[in-house]
Amino acid sequence: MDKTAEKLTPFVLLFTRLVVGYLFLIHGTVKLFEFPFPNKGGAVSAMSILGVGGILEVVGGILIALGLFTRFTGFILAGLMAVAYFFFHASLENWLHPIVNRGELASIYCMVFLIYMVIGPGKWSLDEWLKNRNR
Repeated sequence: MDKTAEKLTPFVLLFTRLVVGYLFLIHGTVKLFEFPFPNKGGAVSAMSILGVGGILEVVGGILIALGLFTRFTGFILAGLMAVAYFFFHASLENWLHPIVNRGELASIYCMVFLIYMVIGPGKWSLDEWLKNRNR
C-alpha cells in the first residue's frame, strides 16, 4: 500500500491543487464580477475589505492551481482564511463552533493552505519546473 500511495502522491497533489485553486478562484470572481453566478449583494468594490479578499482569492486560486509560488501563496491565503473566520464568522459565543457560525469552509481552506505552505505543490507544478530548469 505504501508504494502505491507514493506513486499516487503527485497525481493527488496535482488534482487537489487544481480543484482547490479553481474553487477559490470562483469565490473571488463571484465577489468581484458576479461571474459565473450572481452575488446576493451584488459585486463588491475592489477597494473594500471584501474586494481585497476577492482579489486575493482570484490571484491566489490561480497561483495554487498552477503550483506557482505555492508555499508563499499558501501562507498568505491561510492568513486570509484565518481573518475571514475570526472577523466574519466567529463571535465570542460560538468561535469554536464553525458549523454554527458558518465558518467551516474558511476553516478547511485555512488548513489546506497551511498544508501547501508546509509540503509544497508536488512534483507536477510550475514551482518544480522552475526549480529543475534553473539547475
